Amino acid sequence: MTALVTGALAGVAVAPAGAATDVLLPHPGPDGLVWVPEHTGDGGVASGGAWDRLPTVLTVACEGGGDVRVTMSQETEIAAFSVDCPAGEAGVGSVTMDPGVVRFGSFTIGVDASSDAVRWALTVTQPES
Repeated sequence: MTALVTGALAGVAVAPAGAATDVLLPHPGPDGLVWVPEHTGDGGVASGGAWDRLPTVLTVACEGGGDVRVTMSQETEIAAFSVDCPAGEAGVGSVTMDPGVVRFGSFTIGVDASSDAVRWALTVTQPES
């Protein structure tokens, strides 16, 4: 993974997830472009596999107290949101971008954690159905 998103947005959702000892986000399966199973503190990812004819879903889960600010970019910022990261359970934030918002090719995602103790995971998927 706030709802400041540039471009066509299908939706932003925030919901609770499992306990701190659980996997924050499961493997995204065949629709997955990126899976970061766990990281603490600030971080991010770069990928080169986006397709412009499918919707793109960026999901971030975190726990540990504080929050994370998530940005997705392709030359310019195309999505940005924050997720609250409660202690002892996970918070989840997600944004769905319509086909064409994410262009063909590479993208980067940055995660700015409010504390080095915040644990987070992310997925980027492009569902075909």
